[in-house]
Amino acid sequence: MKLNLKRPLAFFDLETTGVNVASDRIVEIAILKAMPDGTEVVKSMRINPEIPIPLASSLIHGIYEEHIKDAPTFAMVAQELADFIGDADLAGYNSNRFDIPVLLEEFLRVGVDFDMSDRKFVDVQNIFHQMEQRTLRAAYKFYCDKDIVNAHSAEADITATYHVLLAQLERYKDMDFEDKQGNISKPVQNDVDALHVFTNMNKPVDFAGRMVYNEDNQETFNFGKHKGKCCEQVFDIEPSYYAWMKQGDFPLYTKKKLDEIWARWNKKKDEAKAAKLAQQAALKEQAAEAGMPEAAQTAAPQAAQSPQVQKNPVPVNRPSFKQANPKPAKDITNDMLEQLKMKFGK
Repeated sequence: MKLNLKRPLAFFDLETTGVNVASDRIVEIAILKAMPDGTEVVKSMRINPEIPIPLASSLIHGIYEEHIKDAPTFAMVAQELADFIGDADLAGYNSNRFDIPVLLEEFLRVGVDFDMSDRKFVDVQNIFHQMEQRTLRAAYKFYCDKDIVNAHSAEADITATYHVLLAQLERYKDMDFEDKQGNISKPVQNDVDALHVFTNMNKPVDFAGRMVYNEDNQETFNFGKHKGKCCEQVFDIEPSYYAWMKQGDFPLYTKKKLDEIWARWNKKKDEAKAAKLAQQAALKEQAAEAGMPEAAQTAAPQAAQSPQVQKNPVPVNRPSFKQANPKPAKDITNDMLEQLKMKFGK
């Protein structure tokens, strides 16, 4: 079967120093670029991660320090990789949660702007897990009836992933799928747009899953005390949350998307403030045209936005030192003086 492509689809796989998206580095990358005319182009290279490779990781992918000591750093090949991928859509196995975030981190570290805004993402693992619930080795055996030779080599894994997708398209092209809401569809189609929708059902904002889109297509936090809340609403009540995330151990791409939301939120605040000032200026101008004194002109915009003052306020009873009918003062007599002397002893 030939993939039905509108533009290239770049399958890629990474071998890394570990599984921490924010801090681990690439030691090997392989890219299989499937072209709309049916041809395939492969690029594979090892990369010096500039940090130690833990033994646990080397035992999995077979790449040790001595294998990459003379390899180029990512900074040296970043632009070459970005140019090779070009405007291609991206595909992989567990790529949405791991490979794409790690690749974006590497690009951001070296200052290469790898634009993700107009790409489609096909995660073959999501098709497999939603339809069969297995691993890549099992998927290759299940769909292609073959064993992966040299498993955990990036090129072997990505070639297997490519052939698994072709087999999935053949197997599931007419099969119904029922989602959690009971909707039935035939989602596995030979169309990258449809596969993008089916393999991105959680609608991540930042791939690491710290932020996701809700049903209204609004960015919401997907962790912590504000989980499920719209990001902009959180900024309204706790703007310091932005600074906390910026200083925290979050992936660079997560912070980049956070910056975009923060900038949009601030722009809305500035626009609202400008609109308020314009309204006040208009009210002041109207007051001037009506011939109001300058002090009243200044008070007019405030009065327009303040609660209405009662025209006849209820009087407040306050104590007064002045009596309505004061008694006339009495003259001092000798008897009064005598009474004072007896009282104070003088």
